[in-house]
Amino acid sequence: MSSESSKKRKPKVIRSDGAPAEGKRTRSDTEQEGKYYSEEAEVDLRDPGRDYELYKYTCQELQRLMAEIQDLKSRGGKDAAVEIEDRRIQSCVHFMTLKKLNRLAHIRLKKGRDQTHEAKQKVDAYHLQLQNLLYEVMHLQKEITKCLEFKSKHEEIDLVSLEEFYKEAPPDISKAEVTMGDPHQQTLARLDWELEQRKRLAEKYRECLSNKEKILKEIEVKKEYLSSLQPRLNSIMQASLPVQEYLFMPFDQAHKQYETARHLPPPLYVLFVQATAYGQACAHRKSSQPPRQDKTLSVAIEGSVDEAKALFKPPEDSQDDESDSDAEEEQTTKRRRPTLGVQLDDKRKEMLKRHPLSVLLDLKCKDDSVLHLTFYYLMNLNIMTVKAKVTTATELITPISAGDLLSPDSVLSCLYPGDHGKKTPNPANQYQFDKVGILTLRDYVLDLGHPYLWVQKLGGLHFPKEQPQHTVIADHSQSASHMETTMKLLKTRVQSRLALHKQFASLEHGIVPVTSDCHYLFPAKVVSRLVKWVTIAHEDYTELHFTKDIVEAGLAGDTNLYYMALVERGTAKLQAAVVLNPGYSSIPPIFQLCLNWKGEKTNNNDDNIRAMESEVNVCYKELCGPRPGHQLLTNQLQRLCVLLDVYLETESHDDSVEGPKEFPQEKMCLRLFSPTVAAWWGWQLDGVVFRDLLSLLCLCETSALPRSQPVAAHFQGGSSHTASVYPLLV
Repeated sequence: MSSESSKKRKPKVIRSDGAPAEGKRTRSDTEQEGKYYSEEAEVDLRDPGRDYELYKYTCQELQRLMAEIQDLKSRGGKDAAVEIEDRRIQSCVHFMTLKKLNRLAHIRLKKGRDQTHEAKQKVDAYHLQLQNLLYEVMHLQKEITKCLEFKSKHEEIDLVSLEEFYKEAPPDISKAEVTMGDPHQQTLARLDWELEQRKRLAEKYRECLSNKEKILKEIEVKKEYLSSLQPRLNSIMQASLPVQEYLFMPFDQAHKQYETARHLPPPLYVLFVQATAYGQACAHRKSSQPPRQDKTLSVAIEGSVDEAKALFKPPEDSQDDESDSDAEEEQTTKRRRPTLGVQLDDKRKEMLKRHPLSVLLDLKCKDDSVLHLTFYYLMNLNIMTVKAKVTTATELITPISAGDLLSPDSVLSCLYPGDHGKKTPNPANQYQFDKVGILTLRDYVLDLGHPYLWVQKLGGLHFPKEQPQHTVIADHSQSASHMETTMKLLKTRVQSRLALHKQFASLEHGIVPVTSDCHYLFPAKVVSRLVKWVTIAHEDYTELHFTKDIVEAGLAGDTNLYYMALVERGTAKLQAAVVLNPGYSSIPPIFQLCLNWKGEKTNNNDDNIRAMESEVNVCYKELCGPRPGHQLLTNQLQRLCVLLDVYLETESHDDSVEGPKEFPQEKMCLRLFSPTVAAWWGWQLDGVVFRDLLSLLCLCETSALPRSQPVAAHFQGGSSHTASVYPLLV
């Protein structure tokens, strides 16, 4: 307990005769404070070792007294209480001794801490002085090093050799008798001779400058003549522009394009040259006229030419100016190194950097729709990418189900089988990706474009997997061999997607569009109707219970488009899950059916459903219509409606149920064959089940009776119903 704590105590209140008395200290308090202060002074006089021995002795005495007290209590007796009280008093005395020793230990501890703190402050002061001295020593060492490394200007001068100096220098400068033995005088003499030579060369330099000025004046006169000639040539070229446009020979524009093409990287340059050549070869021209540019294919170059030029300039040598050593040290301490994540991001950006120039191809189709293709070159990966965009002459109303048809991400997917453009075609890129932490190029294709294999071939790039090459060179023959086929596929893809786009707009409104060229394929009256056409996700398609066969066969890839159609007639509902390959219409859609009528019927539990799927999926060639077969999907849907009518009308009716049939048998389906057979098979669909009908048609097919192509006959049958002549397919 310190003196400050004792002063902060509240004064004791002593009450006498009921009258309060405050602020008076008793004698005992004064004596206690004096005793407290004597203990602080006593600490310096007492030996800590003896106090420790006293502490152990006191503890032993306390243990002994406690044991004796316990023994006396256990034995009992009349005199035991007096002995216990005596030993209790002795124990209290020992406790007082322990308290005093405790106070002395705390005082010693406090003094030890104060002494340690003072010593620590002295050590810190000495350490600071040491750091200052070390800093001064380092500064002086740097200055000494700079002085020792000092180089005079004369050391940078390339003086003539000693032999040449004594041979050519006059005696009054060389002074051989003095300079031969004194290196300092020798250096001074050589510098004098260097000065004399430079004076002579300066005089020659002035003479050459005067001659140069005369020549420059002559050059300026000729430049003025040429500059006056340039406007005349420009006016002539400007006047010839209408003639170039009329003859479809844009020489001026082509000249500018070729000047810009000089700065393209090799793959883009190969693409530019081959696309331009293909456009000129496909243009309509007469034999006596020079080549013209094709109107359906235009090639242009976009980007910054200045940035492309800067890529080939060597980096400029930057020499840091000498500065004071203190300033350099401050700059190094202020610089902060970027974190590991920032460094990886910078490396990824550098790895995926594109060339400043790009090649733009505009491919125009017959319906004035244009496919815009922008080709890029990734310099560090040595691959090409493409971004696509489709524009039409008139604004299209985009149906909900046609959202992915013209999407830039999927419009060119699988132009060639299996080429989805999600992976890099260069095997060496994977090792580059591992260094910067890129798992796959799929995450960057939306920004960079798709690296399709056909894009690499158009740029003349080929990456053999069996024997990887360190350097892949752009080959013109590789590009030329694939240019025509690829352009035709691109036109076909755009026309197919636009046709689907228009068809989906009708399908979403429950209308199956059938062109006049395909009316002969269907009866005049079709009762079943399409009530729903929506797009579904790939995951939803795979979860359908009636599409497992297609999924297990590997025909439901993630690059396909998936749709769900619902055909109704009365209480019968037919669900059709459609797989649309990106290569439509050269690759037909695949239908999987599920009929909800008198229970759920699929190809697993109903042969008629299997026959309907076979009719739509296997015999699709009859439904292609006129080339290029863009009506295949709608014709398949219309055929599906007809098949549902046939199925429902030929299904056996329960005679126990009174009332009219839900689906009356009101059609007659005829089967016509070639004139060589001179016969036709016909029957009224009354009491004939659909399976028997198909069996009969199969019998006709096995009899080598060829199928009739144009069948279009209508006649009246029954009371007021229309009978249609319809070629049933197996």
